[in-house]
Amino acid sequence: MSPAGQSRPTTPADGAPLSFPTSLGTSTADEIRLLGQDLTADLMGKVGFGELAFWLVGMRRPTPSETRVFEAVLVALADHGFTPTAIAARLTYLSAPDSLQGALAAGLLGGGSRFLGVTEDCGTYLHEVVERHDGALPEDDAGWDALALRAVTETRAARRFVPGLGHPVHKVRDPRTPVLIGIAEEEGLRGPHLRLFEAIGRVHEQVLGRRLPLNGAGVCGAALADLGLPVELLRGFALLARAAGLLGQIAEERRRPIGMDAYLAVDRNAVYVAPQEEPAPGGTA
Repeated sequence: MSPAGQSRPTTPADGAPLSFPTSLGTSTADEIRLLGQDLTADLMGKVGFGELAFWLVGMRRPTPSETRVFEAVLVALADHGFTPTAIAARLTYLSAPDSLQGALAAGLLGGGSRFLGVTEDCGTYLHEVVERHDGALPEDDAGWDALALRAVTETRAARRFVPGLGHPVHKVRDPRTPVLIGIAEEEGLRGPHLRLFEAIGRVHEQVLGRRLPLNGAGVCGAALADLGLPVELLRGFALLARAAGLLGQIAEERRRPIGMDAYLAVDRNAVYVAPQEEPAPGGTA
């Protein structure tokens, strides 16, 4: 055991030195290297944070066009007002102002199937439809509409929701959706996932019987999938973006607090309700 009470690493039986391969970061007493680059000489002041985040996951440096689309996604997902994630962060900060990391974590932990997680759910859904399609992908809107109609019909028959449809606030149109599609078009990156998502927006009413907007989280998932990023990690990019928004929420909570008011509004208006009587086993109550 080491003086700290922990086991020392051992070398393999053949005596060869330990080796833990990584394509990310390494450091010595004199140098830090990241992605094969000298951190201080090649990256600091020369690579933006969004570009670096893409590079760290994609293992390739994005083009300027890819960086523009990627960073537009991060901006679109950074903050959306007093969402549950923001409220959770503010109330946690109210309860534990000594734990900034706890407040940030509380907000990030709320990124699930209703908020933020839709980015990954939608990207994965679109990717599965594209991957299952036999033959060449459609070349025009009519072809994409047919593919989308089949996908929505199958999803409805399986009693599942189509991710990316509908929004709790933007009932008619999510303002982020056409802007992100436009940016992708300008940069030549409006690929199959975005084309399919747009087609779903055109045809879903035929199956669902009502028109729903294509939400911003969903279009972000489609755009990220078109950038070739792993669909299994798309929620991570949404959380990366929201971390910046949550830090802003906490900073505002320090300047202009509302956490105590939110807590008291609920607590002081809590009304006791007697629990419903449970039916007796094997009979009625």
